[in-house]
Amino acid sequence: MTPPRDPQRLELLKGEVRRRQPLPSDGPAPTAPVAEVLVDLPLAHLNRSFDYVVPTTLHEQAVPGCRVKVRFSGRDVDGYLVARRDESDHPGRLSSLRKVVSAEPVLAGEVRELATLVSDRYAGTVADVLRLAVPPRHARVEAERPPSQPSLPLLDRDVLGAGWSNYAGGAALVSRLAAGAGPRGVWTALPGEDWPARLAQAAAATSVSGRGTLLCLPDTRDVARVDAALTDLLGAGNHVVLTAELGPAARYRAFLAVLRGDTTIVVGTRAAAFAPVHDLGLVALWDDGDDLYAEPRAPYPHAREVLLLRTHQRGCALLIASAARSVEAQALVESGWAIAVEASRAAVRARAPQVHITGESEQELERDSHLHATRMPRRVFEVVRAALADGPVLVHSPRHGYHPALTCATCWHPARCERCSGPLARQAARAAPRCRWCDLVADPWRCPHCRHDTLRVPVVGALRTAEEWGRSFPQTPVVSSGGEHVLDEVAQRPAVVVATPGAEPVVEGGYAAAVLLDTWLSLALTGTGFRASEEALRRWIAVASLVKPTAEGGRVVAVGDPSVPALQALVRWDPAGFASRELADRASARLTPAARLATVTGPPDIITDVLAALELPRYSDVLGPVDVGGGEPTARIVVR
Repeated sequence: MTPPRDPQRLELLKGEVRRRQPLPSDGPAPTAPVAEVLVDLPLAHLNRSFDYVVPTTLHEQAVPGCRVKVRFSGRDVDGYLVARRDESDHPGRLSSLRKVVSAEPVLAGEVRELATLVSDRYAGTVADVLRLAVPPRHARVEAERPPSQPSLPLLDRDVLGAGWSNYAGGAALVSRLAAGAGPRGVWTALPGEDWPARLAQAAAATSVSGRGTLLCLPDTRDVARVDAALTDLLGAGNHVVLTAELGPAARYRAFLAVLRGDTTIVVGTRAAAFAPVHDLGLVALWDDGDDLYAEPRAPYPHAREVLLLRTHQRGCALLIASAARSVEAQALVESGWAIAVEASRAAVRARAPQVHITGESEQELERDSHLHATRMPRRVFEVVRAALADGPVLVHSPRHGYHPALTCATCWHPARCERCSGPLARQAARAAPRCRWCDLVADPWRCPHCRHDTLRVPVVGALRTAEEWGRSFPQTPVVSSGGEHVLDEVAQRPAVVVATPGAEPVVEGGYAAAVLLDTWLSLALTGTGFRASEEALRRWIAVASLVKPTAEGGRVVAVGDPSVPALQALVRWDPAGFASRELADRASARLTPAARLATVTGPPDIITDVLAALELPRYSDVLGPVDVGGGEPTARIVVR
C-alpha cells in the first residue's frame, strides 16, 4: 500500500537525507591525520581555517598547499589544505576530506601569509584575496613536463650599474642588489629614459645574488616592453610573463613555472603581485600612480600596497619607479623608509624638452587676441608646423570618441538618454545622438528642461581632433591611438599622432614636439577629489617624456591656464617638489597618505552599532554619519 503524499512528511524526509553523509571508507591517516583547510567562501564570519580528517587513501596526496574539496554546510566546497597536524582543537567530530583535487601545492606558505596580511589591511577575507593570488587550475598544463631552463649568462656588475649612473644613489642601489641587500628606493626616471632596460638591469643584479625578482607594470603594453628588455639582457627563457590576458592555460603554465622554482624573474600586471617567487629579493613597480593597479574586485587591494606588504614580510628590496612621483611614494621618502633615486637638476634640464603654456606671456596675449576663446591657439600650429620637419608630433586628447558629451544648446543641461539617463554622444559628424550606456539612438531628441531640440558640443574627442588636424595639415599623415585601436609604436617620420591618456605610441628617438590639449578637461576627468592634480601631472609628464630634449629641438605646448600648479610643475619638470607640496597640503587636512582613513558604509542602525563599539586611539576622529542616498537607507562614516 502506498503511503499518502504528506508534504510536511516529505520535507522531514528531505532533511533526514541531507543529514546522512557518507562515512569515510577507511580510517584516518597514520600520521598528521588532521588537515587545516581554508574554505573558498567569501563570508566574513567564515574567514578562518577549519579542521578535517585526512583519510588513509588521501594521505600521500594531501600535502600543504594543495586544492581539496570538503563538506561544508551540506555541500561540497573548494578549499586549500594549509597544514597537517596530529591533533585538533575542535571538541566535536571532524568530517573527512572529500577529495584532493590536485596534489600540486599551489598555495605557497609565503603567499598564504601575504593573503592574510592583505585581507587584514583591506578588511576583507582571505578567500577573496586567494582568488586574486592563485589562478584557476588547468589539469592538462599541470600534467605537462616542464621545459629545461637555460642558465643565466655571466653578468658584469659594473655594466649593470652603468645605466643607473645618471642618478644619485642609482649605481649603489644596483650594487647592493647584486650583493644580496634589500635597499628601498623611489626612482624618478629622466625624460626619454629607457626605463624597461633599467628595470631589467635591476632584476639581473638581483639574480647575481641568487634571488628572485617581481616586476609589476600597469598594462600589457608596458609588460611587453620589459619582457623584450629582459630577453635582450638575459636571453629567452630566463623569465616569465604573468598577466590575466594570457588565457587560462598560458597563465597557469607561467604560474607553475614560478611556483616550482623553474624561473625566479616575473614580469606582469597587478595579477603578478602575489606571484610565489622563490627567495624573493626585489619587488618593483613602474608608474605606481596608474589607477590600473587598483583591483576592482573585493577586497580591492592596490598593487603598491601588496608589494609594500611583501617587502615588510620578506625583508626584500623595493623599487617604486615612475617618470612622475605619487604622493604615496613621496611619503615613503620623507619618512626615511625609502631613499630618493633621482638625477641632478642639470641632468633633468639636459634631457627634458622645452615646455610652454599658451598665454604665459603678455606678448603672446597681444599677438593672439582669440587665445582664450579657441581650443588650439596660433602658437600650437606654429610649434607643430615647425616640428613636423624633424619628425612626428604627439597630440594628447583627454577623451576618446568623436563627440563624447553633448548638452542642450539653449540651457546647457547635459543631454541624457530618456531610457536609462546615460550620457548621449555622437560617433561621427552626422551621426544621431546615441546613449553611451544602453546604446539607444536618441533621434529626435528634445531637452526635458527647456524643450528645445538643438545640441551643443562642449567636449571634443580624439577622433574629432584627428579629423581637425587632418584638415589643418592635409599633406601630413594623421594617426589615432586610443580606445580599441591602440598603437604600440610609430615610425620616425613626419606625422600627427593623436592619442588618449595611456595610449601614446613610442617612437624611436622621441617625438619632435607634443601638444597637450584641453588641460582643464584632464583635471576634470581625473576626479573632483584631492588626487585630480596629481593624476593630471602624471599623465602630462608621461607625454612630455616621449619628446626629444631641448637641445634636439623638442618642445611641448600645453593649452591651459598658466596659473594651474600642476602645469607650473610640468614647466619646471619638478614632480618631486609637486608631490612634496601635495603631501604637506594633505597632512594639514589630515588626508591620506598623511593619515589613515577607513570608510564604513551600511544600514543606519548597523552604523550606529559600529560607532558605539569603536575604540579609537588618541587624535583619531569620526566624520559622519551622513546619508549617502540610494534606494535603501544607507549611512556612511569616515574614521581617521
